[in-house]
Amino acid sequence: MASPPQRPSPVHASKPSFAASVNTYLSMESTWDWKRSSAKVDVEAQRRPRIRFSSIRYLILTIYRRLFSLIYCANAIAFIIIMIRSQQNLLAFVNAAAINLLVCGLARHPLVVNAIFRSICRIPQSAPLALRRRAAEAYQYGGVHSGCGVAALIWYTGLVGLISKEYWLNGDSGTITVPVLVISYVLLVDLVAIIAVAYPTFRAKIHNYFELTHRFGGWLAVALFLTLLLVFSEQARHSQGLSLGQYLIELPAFWFVLVIVVSIVHPWLLLRRVQVLPEHLSSHAVRLQFDHTSTAFGKVLALSNHPLKDWHSFATFPNPDGTSFSCIVSKAGDWTTRCIDQKPTQLWKRGVLMYGFIHVMRVFRRVVVVATGSGMGPCLSFLSEKHRPQLRVLWQTRNPHRTYGPDVLSLVHQLDPTPLLIDTNTSGRVDMVPIIQELVREIDAEAIYIYLGSV
Repeated sequence: MASPPQRPSPVHASKPSFAASVNTYLSMESTWDWKRSSAKVDVEAQRRPRIRFSSIRYLILTIYRRLFSLIYCANAIAFIIIMIRSQQNLLAFVNAAAINLLVCGLARHPLVVNAIFRSICRIPQSAPLALRRRAAEAYQYGGVHSGCGVAALIWYTGLVGLISKEYWLNGDSGTITVPVLVISYVLLVDLVAIIAVAYPTFRAKIHNYFELTHRFGGWLAVALFLTLLLVFSEQARHSQGLSLGQYLIELPAFWFVLVIVVSIVHPWLLLRRVQVLPEHLSSHAVRLQFDHTSTAFGKVLALSNHPLKDWHSFATFPNPDGTSFSCIVSKAGDWTTRCIDQKPTQLWKRGVLMYGFIHVMRVFRRVVVVATGSGMGPCLSFLSEKHRPQLRVLWQTRNPHRTYGPDVLSLVHQLDPTPLLIDTNTSGRVDMVPIIQELVREIDAEAIYIYLGSV
């Protein structure tokens, strides 16, 4: 009976690598060697029996959904408290809807997102791994955005119900007038439309329509909500003998909406048309180089051909000169295809560079980087981190040398002197799970970073 294999040393530089001889774009022979080596790993034999709780935890109760549920439950508790204690339900519903809209907007604001990632990455690598893994889940902050968005709709629906009830009971003699009623229903329709197009199925099929509806519908919602507050306050102030200014100053919802307006306007104040140096890599990819600012580890740049049309975000990585940076655009849709064909020399950018998911990898000591196709572009962001973790790179793509060029391959080798490159033109798409498992054991990895791009 064969003895069990010994666990490799955590430091792969001192031990021959599982994939050290693999450079599949060089020869057919190396591809064959890789297949023979990878066949030694029996994935099915290593898989543990499925545990129902694990499936629920990792597939259903993701951190994103837990954050969404937490927001929902917190709002449900607030609703119960308001219904029991509050004597002014209408104003309470106004303030609750406004605070949820505020948090919904701030959860996606670049400055807030950057602050979250900076805070997370202050955790030292000496901290317990369980803590660092939990902190690294911060990239799922979108659960707060969607949770507060849905909660705002629910609060606002209740508000419209109260407005309608008071109008039908008191008519124009009360604080609710026809303009208030009309604006409230128009805003309700707008909010429903925004959330409807954000449903994952619709969003995936018609992403451009989702983006435009989300942006312009959001702006309209803020404008209508502010108008509703002003019209309502003009009527309600008389019962308290206050001026319009005094009434608004004492209304929390008014201040919440003002902060929302500032958060919307801020990125657009930084709207610029910047110079681009395109570098043709292949018919499948183009490298865009910028020098209007510098980048940092894990930062993302939003680009567009027109400020009011669709925007596309790309991970950045530094150029060797240290003053400029690049991003790789591969063919994945209409916009990227036009970008590759037309090779633009000018593009619009807005806001500040925002940290992306990869930034949380700073809290780990050893990481296995897995990419397919253009997914290697974001992974190159590790180059801007001087104290980056020990890396092992696995990249599956079509003819990497011809598609991305020697310069990009040189950057990949800076991340890992012996990267594992799988040429799908030669070997076809292969199951990477056994290879990933072997690389994890090889360096005793603390995390796996996976970015799937178009192959």
